[in-house]
Amino acid sequence: MTTPAYSAALEDRTAPEEFRQVLGHFCSGLTIVAGMSGGAPVGFTCQSFSSLSLEPPLVTFSVGRTSTSWPPIRDSGAFCVSILAAPQEALCRAFAVSGADKFAGVAWRPAPATGSPTIDGALAWVDCGIEAVHPGGDHLIVVGRVRALKAAGVDADPLLFYRAAFRGIAA
Repeated sequence: MTTPAYSAALEDRTAPEEFRQVLGHFCSGLTIVAGMSGGAPVGFTCQSFSSLSLEPPLVTFSVGRTSTSWPPIRDSGAFCVSILAAPQEALCRAFAVSGADKFAGVAWRPAPATGSPTIDGALAWVDCGIEAVHPGGDHLIVVGRVRALKAAGVDADPLLFYRAAFRGIAA
């Protein structure tokens, strides 16, 4: 267990750039978190998605406090996470940009439980109601209760991010 004195010393000497560089050695999958706002779809790219609990079925993701896409999703009370396939890198990049109409030209369908967007071509989707939102530094930690989910049957590798670059699975 880390002692408080050691934690404080570590905190004092760890710059954000070093933190990002070191944790960039952890490979993550990429998703799009999406919801509806006033009848229009809204969403953002997210690499901090993971399962949280089997009983009850819960998932979690983190979103930056400065996100302009999150507040309308939060206000809707629901979201759907689309797990991206390797061929969806351009889509992932488009949803990472702030302020644009990210759904222009994007094929999607409403999820069965919440009506939140599921992205066509994704490997799978997880349709959720918002269970809780917790503060987490410069991010918010969102917990979603799974209401519906499906592996889409897409025959592709996942889209991965490792050491600041998109990657594939090497056999």
